[in-house]
Amino acid sequence: MVEQNIDGELDKILKQMTDIFKAIADPTRREILMMVVQEPTNVNTIAEKFNMSRPAVSKHLKILEDNGLLFIQNSDIDGRQRNCYAQLGALKEIEDFIRQLEKFWNSKLNHLGDYLDKKKKKTK
Repeated sequence: MVEQNIDGELDKILKQMTDIFKAIADPTRREILMMVVQEPTNVNTIAEKFNMSRPAVSKHLKILEDNGLLFIQNSDIDGRQRNCYAQLGALKEIEDFIRQLEKFWNSKLNHLGDYLDKKKKKTK
């Protein structure tokens, strides 16, 4: 029962990571995210930067928002204006995953290096 729960949690984390990878795979969404990271930006300003329709930009924003990379809020000053704020906490899981991969491959490459050094010494 506990093992199934752990497997279920792992599946949930992997799906979330997959969705985040898909969200940042698109160059337009990465550019939007980089804009908003530098400074919270309203939707209209974002839409003006791209050669696409506002509904297309809105779809990109929705994908970023659905994956926890963006927060969109109506302006306190002008309720019609929607402001976008970066939320990069979701990228922390990806960062952790990449660090684990890096440790794994560094270990494998170090072992390979040791093996090759030993083999080289034996042939001398």
